[in-house]
Amino acid sequence: MTKEKLAIEVIKRLKTAYPRTDCTLEYDEAWKLLVSVRLAAQCTDARVNVVVVDLFKKYPSIEALADADVSDIEEIVRPCGLGKSKARDISACMRMLRDDFGGLVPDNMTDLLKLPGVGRKSANLIMGDVYGKPAIVTDTHCIRLCNRIGLVDGIKDPKKVEMELWKIIPPEESNDFCHRLVDHGRAVCTARTTPHCDMCVLNDICGSVVHS
Repeated sequence: MTKEKLAIEVIKRLKTAYPRTDCTLEYDEAWKLLVSVRLAAQCTDARVNVVVVDLFKKYPSIEALADADVSDIEEIVRPCGLGKSKARDISACMRMLRDDFGGLVPDNMTDLLKLPGVGRKSANLIMGDVYGKPAIVTDTHCIRLCNRIGLVDGIKDPKKVEMELWKIIPPEESNDFCHRLVDHGRAVCTARTTPHCDMCVLNDICGSVVHS
């Protein structure tokens, strides 16, 4: 089976297994997702969702967060880990949104990558979830599962994985496909325990099973 055909079959089966999928970071404005995704680095989405309640209550707008002392931001976000660097990036990012982008989160990769603390993974998440554009978010689940399944071959670099997936994933499927990889990675194709291959909807086409 070619990688293109494998990708289409994986997409079809994951759609059936996880018909309702979405980002697990909770937000109601684009800038809040930008903050949350920075906090989510090396931290669970569940913890981020708890921490940002206090952060957004104290600083309910881009302007308020841009004007906040970095040390005050750090104090609130410390439970997410890497508090100093995350607070610094969030502060600088909010100031740039306020001063350079009229308080609006950009809708394109070029401008998003200008924002402090924003890499391709975060930019793709914003473009896909906020603006409904084709997007491939190469988080740890995506990289791990795509290598296991055989959609990519031994590639661990996020940008390289993204570029390979663009060759085989239909653009209109890309955003939900990545969310479903997260769903599947948490429920079945786990990282910290032995994967539950016996209950996996991909077990007859998955490269790690077929070639084992």
